[in-house]
Amino acid sequence: MADIKDPENTILLELKDGQVVIELLPDVAPQHVARMKELARSGAYDNVVFHRVIDGFMAQTGDVANGNAEKDFNIRLAGTGGSDMPDLPAEFSKLPHERGTIGAARSANPNSANSQFFINFSDNSFLNGQYTVYGRVISGMEHVDAITRGEPPANPDRIVSMKVAADA
Repeated sequence: MADIKDPENTILLELKDGQVVIELLPDVAPQHVARMKELARSGAYDNVVFHRVIDGFMAQTGDVANGNAEKDFNIRLAGTGGSDMPDLPAEFSKLPHERGTIGAARSANPNSANSQFFINFSDNSFLNGQYTVYGRVISGMEHVDAITRGEPPANPDRIVSMKVAADA
């Protein structure tokens, strides 16, 4: 288990193969961190699939409106929605999109991030300054590496559960 320094700003992401511990970065992107914690606390991310998983690039999930494998699931709609809350303004920083960092998924509009996020499989410097970085995997990256690939995957993996460490 990772050394958790700040349980209030740490996410415990349970995947089929084990736990992924994510350190959130509230000093860098406070609104994105607050949104992820709010949705995690409500259980909104539980059972949401990884709908876009590109080898050597990233694994994307977090469509709480259309991606829940237990609620009227249609893989063709997964990735097209967000939460009921308003979109977030971009919180760009100088932090690079390195292996294990968490980025806010969005449309072409920089201020359209909502609930979807991605975990970088590798260093993706071409994303720097264009997508908000708001966390990093501090343990369990091997479980992220094991997520089924595809756009969308034929049998997508899902978030088993997602919690704020302070609540676990």
